[in-house]
Amino acid sequence: MKKLLLIPTLLLSSSLMMAADYEITPMIGYNIAEGNINLDDYTTFGAEFQYNALDFFLKPELSIFYSKADYNTNKLPYNADAEIWRVALNGVYEYEKVAGIIPLAKVGLGYETMKGGNYKGETGNTDSAFINAGVGAKIPFTDMLALKLEAVYMLKYNDARYDNNLVVQVGLNLAFGQSSQKAAPLSEPVEQAKEEPLEEATEEESTSAVAVIDGDDDRDGVLNSLDLCPNTPIGQAVNSDGCPIKIKLNVNFEFDSTKVDAASQKPIKEYADFLNKNNNYNTKIVGHTDSTGSEEYNQKLSEKRAATVKNILLENGVDTAKVTTVGKGELDPVADNSTAEGRAENRRVEAELNRE
Repeated sequence: MKKLLLIPTLLLSSSLMMAADYEITPMIGYNIAEGNINLDDYTTFGAEFQYNALDFFLKPELSIFYSKADYNTNKLPYNADAEIWRVALNGVYEYEKVAGIIPLAKVGLGYETMKGGNYKGETGNTDSAFINAGVGAKIPFTDMLALKLEAVYMLKYNDARYDNNLVVQVGLNLAFGQSSQKAAPLSEPVEQAKEEPLEEATEEESTSAVAVIDGDDDRDGVLNSLDLCPNTPIGQAVNSDGCPIKIKLNVNFEFDSTKVDAASQKPIKEYADFLNKNNNYNTKIVGHTDSTGSEEYNQKLSEKRAATVKNILLENGVDTAKVTTVGKGELDPVADNSTAEGRAENRRVEAELNRE
């Protein structure tokens, strides 16, 4: 008679990774103009828009700035001024974080328009393309908010001469447009093959039949009949039961938070079901953080995250003696902490599965 065995399953998926695809930075700056432009130094206002989803070492950036500057030549009326618009397309390179600061460099091309009534011919200032290059830094407050500082040099061919401008500017950088990586699907209950006696089967036939029925579908080195975790990803280190030694639970933590959202409760409950049905296993819950903040603070935060997951396991019937916790703070990252994506991946909880 056909028998059905419901095999306990483990969630084997990556942490929910939040990737900030876009950045917008409202900025204010001060333009130091070359003397032959006949303009006083002036304030600039504008914004920079950066796209981060391309797999390329330079991140495209669109910048738009507006200024109103006074002429300082005696050839013009005392109240003569010019409205200046600049639009530029840049490539931005961000370096590894150093002491909590992300250095950056940029280079690009742009176009400048100067609306100054009938003064263009007298000053030599005209609408024209320019090249620019600059350096700067971002100082993160959170994954989504940072202070941005820049110094940008611009060279413009202006009516048969080359003119120079230097702009120093500051702004509030906002990251948004996040997308989540979906969890891997859960494994389905496995139906045991129908057991029927082999009548007068030869040794060769018996061996062939066993090989077909009792294979190793997930190729982890443990036969299906002995595999308690039948859908382990290829390459995952497993024990003699075919279960992973270390499991990355699909738990998403917001920045500086120990709260487990509703979506993350389900995989923890499924892990609790596995532990309840397999009394020969215990587990160690290991909490991690990103590198934002002090090392001492992150150590305590990682311990609290591990304790939060342990409490959910206990609420779902797991014996407290089977669960221990430890926090590793920011000391064991799995991704680059200089990016929002990497920091989100490092804010994780792992479970170490131990057979008694």
